[in-house]
Amino acid sequence: MESYVLNNGVLMPKIGLGVYKIKNENEDALIWALRNGYRHLDTAAFYHNEELIANAIKKSGLKRSDIFITTKVWSSDLGKKTKQAFEVSLKKLQTDYIDLYLIHWPATNYLYSWGVMEELYNEGKIRAIGVANFEQNHLENVMKQGTIIPTVNQIQTNPFFQQNELHEYLVKHNIQHVAWGPFGHGNKQLFTHPVLTEIAEMNGKTTAQIMLRWSIQRDIAVIPKSINPARLKNNMDIFDFSLSDEEMKRISTLERNKRGFNNPNNKLFLWVTRLIR
Repeated sequence: MESYVLNNGVLMPKIGLGVYKIKNENEDALIWALRNGYRHLDTAAFYHNEELIANAIKKSGLKRSDIFITTKVWSSDLGKKTKQAFEVSLKKLQTDYIDLYLIHWPATNYLYSWGVMEELYNEGKIRAIGVANFEQNHLENVMKQGTIIPTVNQIQTNPFFQQNELHEYLVKHNIQHVAWGPFGHGNKQLFTHPVLTEIAEMNGKTTAQIMLRWSIQRDIAVIPKSINPARLKNNMDIFDFSLSDEEMKRISTLERNKRGFNNPNNKLFLWVTRLIR
């Protein structure tokens, strides 16, 4: 599995498995993924499946040290609850360290929580700390107040929402861009778009593989979600070809700059996230 080197030297696989909404009945799919090459599992306290992740890793026969685990602190636990929330995640994941710990959304008290995460990092309980769904203004606040630059910003990214400006900012500050929703939440308009289907046919690949390869060639890590073994296999099978400069340019023309989910600067949405668990 190819990896990116984070700004603190930690290696993170270029492709991982997103597990949002994956439940206990999907455990076999997780075990299959682990036994067939997946080494990065991306979960969160809010997903309520950290225990499932721990059990799947145990049943896979792989060592804990073979797996890169990402989890996240939810908005309702930002502030003084962050350390306790971290310990709960550790217990549920049945581990004594987290590879990558993220703030899920830039809700109230995210700066306080960043300070707590820096402490946990310095204690060796977290190998890398980062953020998710942060815009440039949020990142600037973190870097102004904190002493550690985030290693990762996990943000919604796909050919219809390419995040070009924020991507350039992340590259400039050596913060690894990670794409969630790389298929636009299964957007049929993406999977059937003539530009993507033509490029897929020319390369002997699926449109999903083209979208993932497009991200990788922008130096963006991806965490596609699936519980289908055939799709899981295909999503991993993107390292035996490259898109040409012309193909990358054609995909860049698909930008619509339209979010498929809430804006991280929407204060009402951020307030609501603190009320739900």
